[in-house]
Amino acid sequence: MQRFATLLFLTGLLFLLSVITGVLPFGSPPMLVGQAIQSAAIGETGSANIVTAVVLGYRGIDTLGELSILFAAATAGGLVLGKHKISNQQKKNEAGFIFKSASDLLFPLLIVTGLYIVLHGHITPGGGFQGGVILATAFFLPVLARPAEALNHVGLSIVEGLSGTAFIVIGLLGLVDGGSFLQPLLDKGTAGDLLSAGTLPLLYLAVGLKVGAELAGLLSVLNQDDENVAVTANGRINDT
Repeated sequence: MQRFATLLFLTGLLFLLSVITGVLPFGSPPMLVGQAIQSAAIGETGSANIVTAVVLGYRGIDTLGELSILFAAATAGGLVLGKHKISNQQKKNEAGFIFKSASDLLFPLLIVTGLYIVLHGHITPGGGFQGGVILATAFFLPVLARPAEALNHVGLSIVEGLSGTAFIVIGLLGLVDGGSFLQPLLDKGTAGDLLSAGTLPLLYLAVGLKVGAELAGLLSVLNQDDENVAVTANGRINDT
């Protein structure tokens, strides 16, 4: 069955590639949409990173949909797995000295790196999604090193809720005076400067905090569930 599924997938992929390369002008200029965005994005948004202009400006509603999907996935994961109490056995399963020391050392470095990538997403490659993953890693590493010190899920929920609300509020402010949802506001500044692109850096900050909080919470719940399964299995082995 697995071989048949693999063969079916490869056949479909080859068919799709043959249709695309044979019928559509794949990669042939002029790329009308791409050229139009590339020529107008810096002037309209003030963002030196064209990807940021597309993600938060031209297709900002799609980005909001992606955040909603991530929120739904994290919420569903938490509801399915539920909350688990930390057992005495789990408290004993702390990592070794090297791992704990490394997590303590990496925590501030990952925080700074994550925030840097988030706040510079409009002028360099990166942004809220990439920086948010790094922030989630920063808060999850100490949990791996010390399972008894679980994350504060209430605090994560507050950060996630406020950042999501901020994203929507900034988007709604663009509707004032007949504008568009998520239309860049404030002074666009000089493209390439840190203080540029209007509200786009604020949107990326909201995205980074929201993604970081959701992923950190989900990883923490998954880790607790795995720990409880391991402890239960170990107890059964000892009983037998």
